[in-house]
Amino acid sequence: MIFANKYRPKSLDDIVGQEHLVGKDATLRKIIESNKLPHLFFYGPAGCGKTTLSRNIANKLSLPFYELNATTFKIEELRNILKNHTNSLQKPLIFIDEVHRLSKTQQEVLLPFMERYDAIIVGASTQNPYYALTSAIRSRSHLFELKAVENDSLLRLLEMITKQENISIIKDAKDYLVNSSGGDARAMIGLLESACDIENPITLKTLKSIRPNAMQQGISEDGSHYDLASALIKSIRGSDIDASIYYLARLIEGGESGDFIARRLCIAASEDIGNANPNAITLASSVLNIVLHIGFPEARIPLAQLVVYLASSPKSNSCYSAINMALKAVQDGENLEVPSHIKTHSKEYLYPHDFGGFVEQEYLGKKLQFYASSGIGFEKTLQEWHEKITKK
Repeated sequence: MIFANKYRPKSLDDIVGQEHLVGKDATLRKIIESNKLPHLFFYGPAGCGKTTLSRNIANKLSLPFYELNATTFKIEELRNILKNHTNSLQKPLIFIDEVHRLSKTQQEVLLPFMERYDAIIVGASTQNPYYALTSAIRSRSHLFELKAVENDSLLRLLEMITKQENISIIKDAKDYLVNSSGGDARAMIGLLESACDIENPITLKTLKSIRPNAMQQGISEDGSHYDLASALIKSIRGSDIDASIYYLARLIEGGESGDFIARRLCIAASEDIGNANPNAITLASSVLNIVLHIGFPEARIPLAQLVVYLASSPKSNSCYSAINMALKAVQDGENLEVPSHIKTHSKEYLYPHDFGGFVEQEYLGKKLQFYASSGIGFEKTLQEWHEKITKK
């Protein structure tokens, strides 16, 4: 029997790591034990136990379990599953892996089933689904993050398996098995199984002949997939070119998708550079398009070009701050009536082009200010243009 299947946890108590979710006093554990399970979405690095957790939740609550994948998801398949449980006392638990790959149309199709609670939808992703799921899906579910399995937990799992299977491992080989697996329990078990097919006791030389380099999968002992992405953006924001290139390399070498990296860089181009260098968002958009079409390994080159450009650019978050302030004002109840002279088909509207490009008139019923130019880079030029136009 394949070790990964043989030693898959059979209950919540058997799960390695994830104490913050399935520990005795953890919130998710209490939700599960209340037997009032909402729709759930799990995210975290590969091999941390997302599918296993979902299976064990179904086992704990005696729910029929169905495993689907977003890359091959068909709504007819879901309808057939639900049809088979029309008169069932237990709702099925529908597990959808790679949920970040669901299209918006597929998500919209899911909504009625979630709304009626025809089934319990549980999704899993290696990416934070907050960026991939629509607000309608998120409002009907809870999101929980799984962490990479810590080395202490991996070591306990390894020692349990080797004892059960009567496998001997040389000390440095045992250290390598744990430390090189990057928090991925499945990867560690797979390497162990391959090595024990070759020799017993297992040596470091054999392990390295199978896996020459430590796995990262976006994960290392000192930082997760999300920490690395955050470090990349913060290094760009801080104009540190070498640090930015380093974290880009970590993400690439860790197996991160090029489009994920490019999307994060597009956000940085707008949030952190903005109109201080408006060409940044154009270049970022172009690189995203290039990466989607060419893929790795060539995609590393335009990504590196963009990272250096962004880190070298003048920085301004004026637009980012302005929209955040405006949104907060609206959310706090600042819902102003549109002045009558700028409503549709108003006869009182003063057309600026009839006045040489600018004419003084009121556009808000109340004096509000959200935007303040940083005076940095091209933003200074824009401010000068605006002052000249409005003659301030």
